Amino acid sequence: MTSDELCLLQIGQRISERRKKIGYTQEALAEKADLTPQFVSYAESGKRAMRPENLMKIARALNVSTDYLLTGEVTEKDQLLLSDKMRKLTAAQFRTIENIVDECIALNEKAEK
Repeated sequence: MTSDELCLLQIGQRISERRKKIGYTQEALAEKADLTPQFVSYAESGKRAMRPENLMKIARALNVSTDYLLTGEVTEKDQLLLSDKMRKLTAAQFRTIENIVDECIALNEKAEK
C-alpha cells in the first residue's frame, strides 16, 4: 500500500467516524454536503481522492476543519467551531461541560504518570 493510499484510507476513516458520531447516514451527509451518497461511500472507503472543494463541503457538513480530516489534528478552527457551540449553552450547561473537561484532563494526567 502506498503512502497516498494510506492517507486516503485515514481521511476516509475520519469522515466515517465523525459522520457516525453525529448520527448521520451516508445519505444524510451527502445531502448536507451537496454530494452524492456514492461519493461519500467512496470517500469513506479511501477509494477516491477528493477535490479541495468537495473536502471543504464534507468538513463543513461535519462541522470540523479540513485540517482535521486531512491530518487528524485539532486546530484553532476546530476550537472555534466548538466555541460557537458552547455559546448556545445555558450557564448551567456550560459549567457541566467545563466540569467534564476538567475531569478528562485530570484522568489524562493520571494516566500519563
